[in-house]
Amino acid sequence: MVSDERALAGRLASADDDALARVFEARGVAPTAPWHDFFDAAAALLDAASVERALVRLPRNALVPLKAALEGAPLSDADRAALRPLALVDDAGAPFTAVAVQLGAVAAAHPGAFVLSPAEGAPVASETDTAAAAERAFATVGSLADILVAGLHSPLARTGTGSVSAVERRRLTDAGALGETDDVDDLIVAAGSAGLVTAVGREWVVTAVGGAWLETTTAERWAQVVEGFRGALPTGLRTADGGFLSAAQWAHAYPLNPEWPEQAERLLRIAEAWGLLTPAGSEPAWTAALRAGEPASPAALAAHLPAEIDRVYLQADLTAIAPGPLAPALDLRLRTIAARESRAQASTYRFSTGSLGAGMTEGETAESIRSFLRGLSLTGIPQPLDYLIDSTAARHGLVRIRAAAGRTRLEAADPALRETILVDQALRPLGFLRDGDELVTRVERDAVYWALAEGRYPVVALDDAGEPVSLRRRGRAADRGDDTDPRQAYARLIGALREGQETDSDAAWLGRELEQAVRAKSVIVVVVRMPDGSARSLTLEASGLGGGRLRGLDRAADVERTLPVSSIVSVRSAS
Repeated sequence: MVSDERALAGRLASADDDALARVFEARGVAPTAPWHDFFDAAAALLDAASVERALVRLPRNALVPLKAALEGAPLSDADRAALRPLALVDDAGAPFTAVAVQLGAVAAAHPGAFVLSPAEGAPVASETDTAAAAERAFATVGSLADILVAGLHSPLARTGTGSVSAVERRRLTDAGALGETDDVDDLIVAAGSAGLVTAVGREWVVTAVGGAWLETTTAERWAQVVEGFRGALPTGLRTADGGFLSAAQWAHAYPLNPEWPEQAERLLRIAEAWGLLTPAGSEPAWTAALRAGEPASPAALAAHLPAEIDRVYLQADLTAIAPGPLAPALDLRLRTIAARESRAQASTYRFSTGSLGAGMTEGETAESIRSFLRGLSLTGIPQPLDYLIDSTAARHGLVRIRAAAGRTRLEAADPALRETILVDQALRPLGFLRDGDELVTRVERDAVYWALAEGRYPVVALDDAGEPVSLRRRGRAADRGDDTDPRQAYARLIGALREGQETDSDAAWLGRELEQAVRAKSVIVVVVRMPDGSARSLTLEASGLGGGRLRGLDRAADVERTLPVSSIVSVRSAS
């Protein structure tokens, strides 16, 4: 009879890398686990403490069928498919012996965790509550958009726990991206579930999907996030039809997990912020459809939102007034050349030399700015703003940098400006040296560019042909590794297991059993194939293994025996 450990090792060995990574992630395996082969992996996964931790993390809708399987009831195909990746049941759907032992103990201590909760519906929100939910969703979409705009220019630093750092919180607050009631971590969780941001090292980086999201309407933004949020809900909250349980059931979905109440509270808070729930727990009509597994309906939300506008008033005091919520794509473009001073259904933007210069740094020109503002303004372009655009454009590009022969070369039309850059203490790390009328450094062009831009120098980067080129501070996450990818996280461990895998699994398993018996000085029964083809059983106290031979004391004959491992057919405990 094949042991559980051996059966699981064989299953793991035959799985592809993606499936292995999912098993390890689901079981909370450390990527640095010191396993040498799949037998080590199977033994660790069937260890009592590991099994207990796995049971604690199981949702109620998995605990109930698992206990039923322990009592002899067959698992449904859906339950078997859900439990198999957790390495808790064998191919027939029966719990492994180690799992059965722990499951019995946990069920005796927490019987209520193994009883399905009754299905609960959700009350329908009133018209007033629905309107309030839509208003909350509108404000939340705006807050997340502000965070992503900030993240496009500079990724958000995160702590080891994944939360946004305190420094970044202050930066976002000072920039007006966060309101008093906004929780930046809740917003990042929602953005991550929709693929708008991803973790790269110690940063949250806006993805290409996030950049495209900023160009869509408020209702479309909302729909994309809530569908992502639904898809990222824990399995214990999701239903077979692609929907999710009513919010009243969320708090009880993981009855053994002591960390779940806090997680459930966050998910409920996010759902409320995005207009899926009211504070009283009722649901707008769009939530009922989403909970049933249907696509999110932007139109349902849009019916409760103020109409977006596509025009602003440009004022002589260098401000722009949007008398309603500006269409997101226009707002995004306007904010590349003007700083938003207030955010509401009516917003104020202010132009300055710095804001226009930042826009030109991103690739705008005096003519592209005027063309955009002419199409946007209800009042034309006031003369003070027109002058400011001209003066900023005249100054912008006084410093030009380009890559050449492994170095970065800097040209400045004004010699005094060039000398200022050379003696600027903040730029000393760049190591500029004079080379005729230019400055040169071994630092790459993009790094030099951003150092100068942060110093508020009127810098422009040139490509190989000498044409101005727009630079972004960081490449988007779509072009970089994603630290949250399970296969990437477990690549080293999976590689080690593959290297330790032997072609002859029977011989590998026999060797493992003999090694364990020797380490424990166990009394074992070995079946040995004799030269004449017959088999003989010997009871030995294992004492050594090496050179392809097993040594042990034959207690019946009171002699030390040495047996060729190649002649041993099987081994089992004598007890």
